[in-house]
Amino acid sequence: MAHLEQAESQLAEIELLSSMYPGEDELVITDQLAVAELREYVEGATDTYPLSRPHILIKQKMDTDTVKGVNVTISCTYSSDYPNVLPEIAVRCPDLNRSQQAQLHSDMNTYLSESCHGDVCVLSAVEWVKDNVHLYLTDKSTSSTAAPGKKESRFTSSSPQPKEQFSRLWIYSHHIYNKRKRKNILEWSKELGLSGFSMPGKPGIICVEGPQSACEDFWARVKVLTWKKIIIRHREDVSVDSQSAEASMADNIDSLRRFTGFEEAMFDPHGNRGNHMNLGQLYQYLSERGCGDVFQLYFGIEGR
Repeated sequence: MAHLEQAESQLAEIELLSSMYPGEDELVITDQLAVAELREYVEGATDTYPLSRPHILIKQKMDTDTVKGVNVTISCTYSSDYPNVLPEIAVRCPDLNRSQQAQLHSDMNTYLSESCHGDVCVLSAVEWVKDNVHLYLTDKSTSSTAAPGKKESRFTSSSPQPKEQFSRLWIYSHHIYNKRKRKNILEWSKELGLSGFSMPGKPGIICVEGPQSACEDFWARVKVLTWKKIIIRHREDVSVDSQSAEASMADNIDSLRRFTGFEEAMFDPHGNRGNHMNLGQLYQYLSERGCGDVFQLYFGIEGR
């Protein structure tokens, strides 16, 4: 009964949000299958509680007293126990630096924890961001932003600026067969500006690289899909100087990339189901991009 009540609350909230944000790309449901499975369970078409977790994006332009047209994307992944526990909610805003964004997340989660008490909270999160985002845009030179209702701490413009992080995640899955998952991986990497590759079959391998926040967003979406096994086998994090201009920051991140764009890579598929790849070709592919050492991390053997 508890699962049914949770599923009913989740589905009702998604339908409410869909009616409130009908504009093109205002509300994006990144995995329609997860929502369809949720609806089947609520309507009694199946007794199996869905394992796939809905993930939605709400994209808004918000006006503040000081800045007009602030682009904000709110990413939400439902947990299986939502709304009894908070979902994973992330806010992306290009006008916020890393420190300001971290403070916003902390304050928003504190507010939701204190105010929602087991109720659905995505709309509350959107409204809170609308009401409070201006507090985190007031002073670009601050390395810390005051929480709503608290005295703001200000630092001089000479205060050390936080460093952006470049990340490269090496993800291992027992297998990647499902066409929808493969499509999601390609679409999400493109949406988040990540480069790398995915290798379907058994085992399945995904590498994504780019800004750390985008890599973490990608992992948050991928890991809640239904998998027999999926882990981050290895990760690489590099600090990038954020005191330079935005264009230079992008150039600095791009200079660390080892892949051009994102692709699904196939290496001479074979086997009864055509689901095994030629690992020698995979090793060559990685070596050409300066990543040959990762092969041993995945398979425990030296490539050659």
